[in-house]
Amino acid sequence: MDRASDVLLALRPVTFRYKPEIDPEGVPQFGLVAEEVEKVNPDLVVRDENGGIYTVRYDAVNAMCSTNSSKNTGRWKNRKQPSRS
Repeated sequence: MDRASDVLLALRPVTFRYKPEIDPEGVPQFGLVAEEVEKVNPDLVVRDENGGIYTVRYDAVNAMCSTNSSKNTGRWKNRKQPSRS
């Protein structure tokens, strides 16, 4: 499996709600826990000025998903078709 696929499969999506003072409607959110992402691939997190984990680089995660999806689509299209005779 490609390295990107390994990384993506190791990530654990979560659902959460922001505190009422941030989102009074409590709309469910989807994301990743930055501390968990850092263990899988440190390049996928942003650090603050003190070196602490600040957030996930969702732009990089999304790019990995897109690239991986494109590769899988190509594999799917190029698979050998069973004969229909």
